[in-house]
Amino acid sequence: MTPSDYIAHHLVFLTAGDKSSFWAVHIDTVFFSLVLGAGIIYLFRRAAKRAVSGVPGPFQNFVEMMIEFVDTQVKDCFHGSSKLIAPLALTIFLWVFLMNAMDLVPVDLLPRLAEWMGLPYLKVVPTTDVNLTFAMSISVFFLMIFYTIKIKGIKGFAKELTCVPFNPKNVFLRVLIMPFNFLLETVNMLAKPISLSLRLFGNLYAGELIFILLALLSATLPLWIGGILHFSLGWIWAVFHLLIITLQAFIFMVLTIVYLSLAHEEH
Repeated sequence: MTPSDYIAHHLVFLTAGDKSSFWAVHIDTVFFSLVLGAGIIYLFRRAAKRAVSGVPGPFQNFVEMMIEFVDTQVKDCFHGSSKLIAPLALTIFLWVFLMNAMDLVPVDLLPRLAEWMGLPYLKVVPTTDVNLTFAMSISVFFLMIFYTIKIKGIKGFAKELTCVPFNPKNVFLRVLIMPFNFLLETVNMLAKPISLSLRLFGNLYAGELIFILLALLSATLPLWIGGILHFSLGWIWAVFHLLIITLQAFIFMVLTIVYLSLAHEEH
């Protein structure tokens, strides 16, 4: 492989169906996201079943710390009343964090194992797939619309789309400016899921690409120089990237809470 072939190979998904078709499925994205999600459910269910009221063990401490951390964020950002928001925020934070953390797995480890099993491609970081990040943000978008209609009714939802941000007292001017308000609010609503998904996708895709470029050092430079640079720079970037994957999970969670809080509030 040439360096460009190596990079291109690592950026191709394991796909079922025609790659150019809308209905093509990225098997690796679906597999790793479901496995990591199931892992969260299993571990937290195990912690709940084994919880003790006395001196907790290390894992129970970790689970309680995560729940308290997310609960604090919800209380600070969400001003409505809903039993869904805190569990949703906890799920989003942990799930996105684990999917992001797959970027810390050596870039050739799992793809090489997959190659031995007869799979030509394998991408192990689900959040580098824009389809997954959009699916999550669109889910949040639908929840925003659902809670807006549930709390404010169809009339309140329509009023937010047509009477904000400009709402003059004159009836004629109000009717005249409604289309302009509708256009602004539509752009504002659509920008939320788009920015939510592309922010997560862009940061993780860039991080994955840097790991791939660092892995090329061993192949394009003399072995001892490339190996030293690969090991040292790889560890430095991994430590820095650990902050990025945590921050991106936190941002996705907090913005979800904020958007759902706005759905419960009047302007």
